[in-house]
Amino acid sequence: MANSSAKSYGNQSISALKGADRVRKRPGVIFGSDGLDGCEHAVFEILSNAIDEAREGHGSVITLTRYDDQSIEVEDFGRGCPVDWNENEQKFNWELVFCELYAGGKYGNGDGDNYEYSLGLNGLGSCATQYASEWFDAVIHRDGFEYTLHFEKGENIGGLKKAPYAGKKTGSRFRWKPDLEVFTDISIPVEFFLDVLKRQAVVNAGVTFRFRNQVGANRFEITEFKYDNGIEDYVKELAGEKSLTQPAFWQTERKGRDRADKPEYKVRLSVSFCFSNTVNRIEHYHNSSWLEHGGSPEKAMRSAFVSAIDGYLKNQGKYQKSESKITWADIEDCLVLVSNNFSTQTSYENQTKKAINNRFVQEAMTDFLKSQLEVYFIENPFDAEKIAEQVLVNKRSRESAEKARLNIKKKLSGNVDISNRVQKFVDCRTKDTERRELYIVEGDSALGAVKLSRDAEFQGIMPVRGKILNCLKADYARIFKSDIIMDLIKVLGCGVEVQDKHAKDMSAFDLMNLRWNKIIICTDADVDGFQIRTLILTMLYRLTPTLIQRGYVYIAESPLYEITCKDKTWFAYSDKEKTDITAKLAGKKYDIQRSKGLGENEPDMMWLTTMNPETRRLIKVMPEDVERTAAVFDLLLGDNLQGRKDHIAAHGCEYLELADIS
Repeated sequence: MANSSAKSYGNQSISALKGADRVRKRPGVIFGSDGLDGCEHAVFEILSNAIDEAREGHGSVITLTRYDDQSIEVEDFGRGCPVDWNENEQKFNWELVFCELYAGGKYGNGDGDNYEYSLGLNGLGSCATQYASEWFDAVIHRDGFEYTLHFEKGENIGGLKKAPYAGKKTGSRFRWKPDLEVFTDISIPVEFFLDVLKRQAVVNAGVTFRFRNQVGANRFEITEFKYDNGIEDYVKELAGEKSLTQPAFWQTERKGRDRADKPEYKVRLSVSFCFSNTVNRIEHYHNSSWLEHGGSPEKAMRSAFVSAIDGYLKNQGKYQKSESKITWADIEDCLVLVSNNFSTQTSYENQTKKAINNRFVQEAMTDFLKSQLEVYFIENPFDAEKIAEQVLVNKRSRESAEKARLNIKKKLSGNVDISNRVQKFVDCRTKDTERRELYIVEGDSALGAVKLSRDAEFQGIMPVRGKILNCLKADYARIFKSDIIMDLIKVLGCGVEVQDKHAKDMSAFDLMNLRWNKIIICTDADVDGFQIRTLILTMLYRLTPTLIQRGYVYIAESPLYEITCKDKTWFAYSDKEKTDITAKLAGKKYDIQRSKGLGENEPDMMWLTTMNPETRRLIKVMPEDVERTAAVFDLLLGDNLQGRKDHIAAHGCEYLELADIS
C-alpha cells in the first residue's frame, strides 16, 4: 500500500507557467542566467530592436542612459514601435509586443519582411525584458501621436494612453528597472554599456551610439561611438600604425541552404583583417550580435586561412625539408580580424546569441575567404612575403618552445624515475601536485598495511627502515651519507636548504619542485612511533625548514583505543575521548582494546582512521611552532646533556604513567 503521507503525482500535478511568470520564475531559460549576465542580456534585447531600426535606415542615433537608481533607458529615432489596434490579430499591438512571447515585427506579414537582416529573431526581447522588470515605461512617437504605457512586475497599469503629437520626431523610448525578484544582481557596471555600444558602433557603420551615465542630480557623463567605415576603421584602430600589412576589406552576398530540405536564405559576408607582429585580435559578429563563442564563422576563418597560407608556403618553397605544416595557432598569433555577417535566417546556439551553427554560413564563408586570399597573395606579393615570414617565425618559435618544454618535462620525468627507483617507495598515479600526498611510515609491515588501505590515485608511501639519524646531533657528512635520509629527500623532490660541501651532490632547494601537496608522518601511537616521528620532523626542520613554515607537513593521528558495543565501533584518540565515549555507553556492555599498530590494522580500518580525507585526523605542523619545536628538539635530542638531565628531573614525574618500567 502506498504511503498516504507521500506526495501524489497524477493528472493534477502538471501545471504551466502563465503570463509574466514564464519569465519571472525562469529567467535563465530566456536570458541564459538569473544573475548579472542575464540582466545585461535583457538590456541587449531592447537595444537590438533599436539597432534593427537604424540598420534599415530609420534613425542614425541610438541613446542608452544608465540612471543612478539602476534603471535603464534606450531611445531610438526610428519609425516608432506599433502599439495601436491590430485588426489581423484582433488585439492591440502593445499587447503583442510587450505581453506575448514569440510575437513581433520579425516574422513577416504577408507583404514582405519588415527587417531583412534582424538581430532579434525570436520575438522575445521587449516582452521578456518587460516581464523581468520592477517597472517598465514606453513612450512612442509615430503617426502624429504620442503613445505611453506603464507596466509593473509584468502587469500593465492604466492601458494605452494616446495623445496628438505635433512634433516631427518619431521613435521609441523605453525606460525600465530590472527586478531584484527576478535577477540576483542588477548593478550593471558602466564597462558593460561602453563595451556593448562600442561593438555595435563597429558593426553598424555610420550609426552613432550615445551613452549617458548619470553621476548626480541632472548630471550625465556622455560618451559617443561612431565608425563611418565600420569594421575596417575598427581593425585600423586595433592594429595601430605599425601593422605588417594594411587592413583589407572584403564583402559579398550568397544564397544557400543549411540542408537540402531546408529553405534557401541569404547571407551577407564582410571581413576586414591585417597582420601584425605586436597585436592579435579576432572578433566575429552576426546580425550585429558579438559571437563570443564564434561557431560557424570561427570554423570557416580557421579553415580558410590555414589552407590558403599553407598553400602559399608550399608553392613558394618556404618550408624547409621535412618541416611540418603550419597550424592555426601560428596564424592567430599575428592576425587582427573582424567579421561582420548578416543572414535572413540564423541558427543561434541559444537565446543569448553567443554562437551560431548555420552550416551554409560556414561553407559560404570558407569558400569566400579561400578564394579571396589566393587573389590577395597574387595581387600583393610584398605583403604576402611578410605574412609568410611572420607565420613561419611564429611556427618555429612555437616548435622550439615546445621542444624545450618537452626536454624540461623529460628531465623532470627523469627525476621521477629516480624516485621510483628508491627502495620500496610506492608512488601514486596522479601527476597533479595539488592532490598528491606522501605518507612517511615506519617499517615494512606499516608499508604493507598502508599500501592496501590507500587511494592509489593520489596517495604515495615512503617507508622509513629503522630509526633515522638525529639530524640535530649528526654533522652534515653523516647526514648526507644516510641512505634513508637521501632516499626521502629524492622522493620529496625539492632539494635541501643547506650550504655545505657535503651537500654538493644535492639539488638546491626549490619549492616549485616539491612533488607533494601534503607530507604526512604516520607512525604508531607508542614510544617508538613518537621517537621516529620526532626524528623525521627533526630532519625536515634542519634540511627543509620551508616545508614546515609553508604548512606542507602533517602528522597522522592514530587512535589509542577501539571501543566496541554490539556492531558499532568508536575510536578514541586520547584518554579523555575514551572516557567520554564510555560515559555515553554507561549501562551497556562494551569492549575496549588498545589500538593495534599500523601493520596489524585491517585495510578498511586503516583507511577509515588514517587515510580517508573525510574521516582521518591530521595535525598540521604549524609555522609558529617551528622555533618552539626546534628548542624542544635541541633539548631532548641535542648535545646539551646537562639540560636534558635537568628537564627530566623537573618534569619526569609528569610522565611516570607512560614510562615503560617493569
